[in-house]
Amino acid sequence: MSVSLNAAYSQFSKSDLPLAVGIQMLSKVKESAEAQGAQLAQMLQQSVQPHLGGSLDIRA
Repeated sequence: MSVSLNAAYSQFSKSDLPLAVGIQMLSKVKESAEAQGAQLAQMLQQSVQPHLGGSLDIRA
């Protein structure tokens, strides 16, 4: 749910506006962090090489 600053301004008193702006900023930061986390998870899945690390050669 996205609320524009104009809508937030009309819904809240002037003293509550900074709080509403802060909440909106936190919401945007959260969305960005979630997107970056999803991209990181996708990159990690693509970097897996199942044919590596399956055996260990030991010489004495």
